[in-house]
Amino acid sequence: MAELATVTLLINREEHSLELDTRTSLLDLLREHLGLTGAKKGCDHGQCGACTVLIDGRRANACLALAVAHDGAEIVTIEGLAQNGSLHPLQAAFVEHDAFQCGYCTPGQICSAIGMLGEFDAGWPSHVSHDITAPNLDAQEIRERMSGNICRCGAYPNIVAAIEEVSR
Repeated sequence: MAELATVTLLINREEHSLELDTRTSLLDLLREHLGLTGAKKGCDHGQCGACTVLIDGRRANACLALAVAHDGAEIVTIEGLAQNGSLHPLQAAFVEHDAFQCGYCTPGQICSAIGMLGEFDAGWPSHVSHDITAPNLDAQEIRERMSGNICRCGAYPNIVAAIEEVSR
């Protein structure tokens, strides 16, 4: 018998209270309970990044996050980035730089890039950081910081260019 719990989350600026099996992942809550299908179920093991969302402003793999563990959290998915009919700057840059082919990984790539830019602004180093006080990210730094997001089509040069443009 499944154990149920009530979970309340602020998702894309809208509060949702749901009674869920305590084993429900955040990804399954978003996709199956709320119809927010932007975050994709790629590997379901936290290895591909297709399910990346922002939890309290930080990027996370929704397939590995239990919904009950994030009760009260603010979740932002790809569906919640555009505001007042305008794309988020990273969404617009992905379009401008043709930073997708099949588009399956794109929501996770964009959410991860937003989180990554926040980490950079907060002064978090990466494994390749030479100067954490540098005003802009270079392509090598972006590649390292985005390494948890896989694009099976190989659109990496355009993804990096889009992120580089927004980081300036």
